[in-house]
Amino acid sequence: MKIQKLLIANRGEIACRVIKTARKMGIATVAVYSDADKEALHVRMADEAVHIGASPAKDSYLQIDRIIAACRQTGAEAVHPGYGFLSENPKFAEALDAAGIVFVGPPVRAIEAMGDKITSKKIAAEAGVSTVPGHMGLIADAEEAVTISRSIGYPVMIKASAGGGGKGMRIAWNDDEAREGFERSKSEAASSFGDDRIFIEKFVTEPRHIEIQLIADAHGDVLYLNERECSIQRRNQKVIEEAPSPFLDEATRKAMGEQSVALAKAVGYRSAGTVEFIVDKDRKFYFLEMNTRLQVEHPVTELVTGLDLVELMLRVANGERLPLTQDEVRLHGWAIESRLYAEDPYRNFLPSTGRLTRYRPPEESASPTLAVRNDTGVFEGGEISTFYDPMIAKLCTWAPTRLEAIDAMAASLDIFEVEGVGNNLAFLSTVMDQQRFRDGALTTGYIAEEFPEGFTGAGLGADHRFDVIAVAALLMARRDERRAGAEAESHWHVEVGGKAETVVLHRHGLETVVDAGWRSEAARLDWQPGERLARLSWSGGRVALLKVDPTTSGVRIRYRGADLDLLVLKPHIARYLKHMPIKVPPDMSRFLLCPMPGQVVRIDVGEGDIVEDGQTLAIVEAMKMENVLKAEKRARIARVHVKPGAILAVDQVMMEFEAL
Repeated sequence: MKIQKLLIANRGEIACRVIKTARKMGIATVAVYSDADKEALHVRMADEAVHIGASPAKDSYLQIDRIIAACRQTGAEAVHPGYGFLSENPKFAEALDAAGIVFVGPPVRAIEAMGDKITSKKIAAEAGVSTVPGHMGLIADAEEAVTISRSIGYPVMIKASAGGGGKGMRIAWNDDEAREGFERSKSEAASSFGDDRIFIEKFVTEPRHIEIQLIADAHGDVLYLNERECSIQRRNQKVIEEAPSPFLDEATRKAMGEQSVALAKAVGYRSAGTVEFIVDKDRKFYFLEMNTRLQVEHPVTELVTGLDLVELMLRVANGERLPLTQDEVRLHGWAIESRLYAEDPYRNFLPSTGRLTRYRPPEESASPTLAVRNDTGVFEGGEISTFYDPMIAKLCTWAPTRLEAIDAMAASLDIFEVEGVGNNLAFLSTVMDQQRFRDGALTTGYIAEEFPEGFTGAGLGADHRFDVIAVAALLMARRDERRAGAEAESHWHVEVGGKAETVVLHRHGLETVVDAGWRSEAARLDWQPGERLARLSWSGGRVALLKVDPTTSGVRIRYRGADLDLLVLKPHIARYLKHMPIKVPPDMSRFLLCPMPGQVVRIDVGEGDIVEDGQTLAIVEAMKMENVLKAEKRARIARVHVKPGAILAVDQVMMEFEAL
């Protein structure tokens, strides 16, 4: 039976992504939506849409009966599950099969075998796949977790058997961390997957996370579509991915691919799937897990292979054979993916919610030398809620070489405008400019190693600093022209990062020579008052794209990971700055403020208690992740303002302290 109408049992960018391919193939689409998603982009894009419940996922997107009812209501013959939600739930695939509805994914047996991480490792070992040393049996309590961890040898990885997406996962380096990691992983696993089973394995030091993309049909053909490097992660959640890996050689790629194919054949796999590996510094690789679904980062594989994975999944679901052989799988150029999240990197990447008051992604394009792709499920004016994953978009670039792809990504991030919610654009831009990243020296510890004190913004090199002060002075000069006319020469006092610069502008036709004393060069500024992006073209050919917001006495500039408020004044006015009073921020050290919007899971202290440095005070859940809030110094709890179950806003007062 050929699929004529497809229901997408998902939301956000992946639902939009599936709709695009289905439309290209002439397949009608049905969206499902919760109360929170009534006006969502995937609902607008689909041919039909069916309401399936309240905002929490457990009351809508995880309701199998309602998905099947929506299929019957609309006549959809097939369901694409996307990723997350029910995508790896064998009961869902089984229920669809019983209802005579095609599941665009693997067989139930494969989902069951690979969905349980304990079982999957045993099957992998039997299939000849290299596996990490660890304890695959069930663990009763925290003390048994400590005993097992000691026998394996620290560091260890504590993981939920039914886990995924970084949830229910902790690294422990000692007994205390093993105890707490076990408790937190167990709790998160129960909350996210309804399955609190935990296992422990050796944590490989200096590890890279590299995965193999598979596609298999119902006729016994299984292909590996090469690898993706996913080592840059935060809390085990991938942030930046690329294809191919800058680390693998052809022999290792072939070995990983062939072992992945062997595993897929061992479980009778069909459709798209991914086998994830940890790879050490000597290119020894160990099986982590198999994801029996389409991966978030699949676009980079599509960009380097020229294949549409969603189309292949739909054709396989139609019973068709794969249209190519292993020898015909190509690996052309390089692709980078940056996950744009609604999370604040300046506040330890805590989730952010709210309305997107401005959302202007770079224009998508494709040519023989450059491609820009943006997979998204949001729009300007839409809302990022607390109910679902905080992803805003997946920005991808492709170019013939890795460095060209990175440079294209940096330029695309420069012009990506997002306002209204905290987001990690600045962080992504910073990574693109880091020499370690450009060299491909990646590990899963990259973020912790490069930002040990957290993210505070990017430092500016000489070129970028000159770009910033030039744009600041040129913008103020352009604004002055509207009032007093153009000046052949103007002088400016520019303060950036606590350092003052004297900038002289010499106008020569369409170009202006920018002279900062330590550097002088001609430039042309493309910007008019009211515009948010400024394009600075230097006479040497270099081009800089900066986000600008003029202020009362200067300009706010966001560029290459730096977020700067520049003071820009005429020199005769700047002389009076030393007489201006300095505003002192209020002391908030005696309060515990909620660092993110979320729900209180637990309060561990009471009024009058004396707490020590590092002691757990409370646990707040945000976006299905539990965040442990700890005391920063010894103090007495003067007052507790919240109770378990309370829904809190960012910076809401949770407790007050008294000094001892």
